[in-house]
Amino acid sequence: MIIDAHVHCGIQDTSPPQGLQDYLHYSSGSGITGAVMFPPVAEIYDRWDYHFEDTAYWQQRRQSANEYLLYIGTDDFRVFPYFFIWNDFAVDQLTLEHKGIKWHRHDDEPEYHYSSELCKKAVEEIRRRDMPVVLEEELHNTISFIQDIASDVKVIIPHLGGLNGGYEAIKTNGLWDLPNVYADTALAASYEIRDYIKRYGTERLFFGSDFPFGDPKNELKKVLQLKISAQEKDRLVAGNILDLMATSNISS
Repeated sequence: MIIDAHVHCGIQDTSPPQGLQDYLHYSSGSGITGAVMFPPVAEIYDRWDYHFEDTAYWQQRRQSANEYLLYIGTDDFRVFPYFFIWNDFAVDQLTLEHKGIKWHRHDDEPEYHYSSELCKKAVEEIRRRDMPVVLEEELHNTISFIQDIASDVKVIIPHLGGLNGGYEAIKTNGLWDLPNVYADTALAASYEIRDYIKRYGTERLFFGSDFPFGDPKNELKKVLQLKISAQEKDRLVAGNILDLMATSNISS
């Protein structure tokens, strides 16, 4: 079994095409049998408008994007849907099928309302459901989220920190040392992956591709070429992420 732990998938944003069939085309022959999937950013909010204000149109677009992932898995390919959360913090839309949360913005994009009561309640619900959060944010918000806002929530920093301030910045701030902080390999440099494994081991690291921005076959090849044991590779490409999601939603 090989699970890609970082895939964008949707049919409303088609630039580039990133529906399930598009992913299956690019991953064909790789041995990948399942993926953690979350909606494309452009299906969640207007990332090009820093002063973006939410509307009923965007709320419906988000709901459709999150629901799409619930129904696309097949007997041959398992989909693990993650719920992409935004400032309406609509955790009432979470289902038993959702296995995690996607929490994402870049520094030039509209901001999360971290101080709102809705945010606090959403984090409480995520904590109650024991759901991992894929957190892609600016460095200071990443630190604040992990240390203060959601200190005991399981957090996955994607790209080995590449878009959260960088691998070294995350290391300098001691976040990789924390037992509830995980990482994926999507688009990370091979030397960063090797350094992470040398310092922190393989138990909190997952293979990811960042499709459609990363090629699943090439990203998997980086992991399979690592000079680690076969058992450790099995954990990186499937076992670790499956274990992390095993308790998600258990208390719903």
